[in-house]
Amino acid sequence: MNLLAQFKPVKLFVFDVDGVLTDGSLLIFDNGEQARTMNIKDGYALQLAVKKGYKVLVISGAQSTAVQIRLQKLGITDIEMGVQDKPAVLTRYLGAFGYSKEQVLFMGDDMPDYIPMQLTGLPCCPADAVAEIKQISHYISPIAGGKGCARDVI
Repeated sequence: MNLLAQFKPVKLFVFDVDGVLTDGSLLIFDNGEQARTMNIKDGYALQLAVKKGYKVLVISGAQSTAVQIRLQKLGITDIEMGVQDKPAVLTRYLGAFGYSKEQVLFMGDDMPDYIPMQLTGLPCCPADAVAEIKQISHYISPIAGGKGCARDVI
């Protein structure tokens, strides 16, 4: 099956945050606060996907109120932050909404994404993902994490 044919059945986009929707960098302030940057082009594509009827699920091991607020402003309602067991969260979500493996694209960049990516029909990663993630990805975006890779797959 060619690559474009693999994208056709996708109805659910699943994204990690750090290293995918952000470039993985953190600004750490003296008071302990941490800040991330997100790409406006990814934001446009994410809100457009929601408007077009696609489901978007964000699963992150990190906990960030600012990221959650940003995603909610884009119309994303399915946001799981502070997740310790990404495969369990993904499996529960797929069961609850009845998605088949082929209908799910998961974009991750590092080892916490390795197992959940394999539960989906279209595992993808940004250009700067770790080698192990690149090995299991059906599509490697030419764009780095936090620089528009989510827009690329959407």
